[in-house]
Amino acid sequence: MRFYVVLSIILFTFLFISTPLLYAKNLEERIENSVDVLNEVMQIPEKGIPLELFSKCKAIIIFPHVVKAALGFGGEYGKGIISVHDVKTGRWSAPAFFTIGGGSLGTQLGIEASDLVLFVMTERGLEGILKSKVTLGGDIGVSAGPVGRTAKADTDILLKAEIYSYSRSKGLFAGIALAGATIVEDKDANQSFYGKEISAREILMDKQVKLSTASEVLVQTLIKYSSKTNKTK
Repeated sequence: MRFYVVLSIILFTFLFISTPLLYAKNLEERIENSVDVLNEVMQIPEKGIPLELFSKCKAIIIFPHVVKAALGFGGEYGKGIISVHDVKTGRWSAPAFFTIGGGSLGTQLGIEASDLVLFVMTERGLEGILKSKVTLGGDIGVSAGPVGRTAKADTDILLKAEIYSYSRSKGLFAGIALAGATIVEDKDANQSFYGKEISAREILMDKQVKLSTASEVLVQTLIKYSSKTNKTK
């Protein structure tokens, strides 16, 4: 009897210690998956994301593997990250964790997964995202992003929407409207990853957190793409 009690205590202790570590590892993988999505999208010839968006955006949001299901009532859900861009210095922040979700009526039966990339173009759009919960197309304007890697996305084009969104599904890539989708700060993930209670605003704007290995790769990848614009001019 005593043996089973001791064994139970050991198992409980192991789970108590390992669960947070496994969760943190999953969050690190979420950042790595976001970098993979970004690199794969930028390898699409011609019909890709205009480089101007990287250098002029206020922030980028990446949701790898958003699952969308439909059976009379459809819905979508995904977990991702956001990094804020200082346009003047070219610096990018450590990532904060967010989720996206939304529902819509439909008659289609099936499940589909896609990757989403969103560019926040205005201060108002960024402030909206930093609220505890925001609905795209309601609280913040969102439009399908312009397509064309070398396309000239001039100031007039960039100011037409607060957020530009893109989707990649089944090998196809295009700008996509996300009206009705809701973006929410993933408070538990942020606390677990950074080891303390911390808000997305503190992570993204105050920048008082250390970069993990995956976060450093993310920042360097974003710097690479945002600096390409200047080199091509």
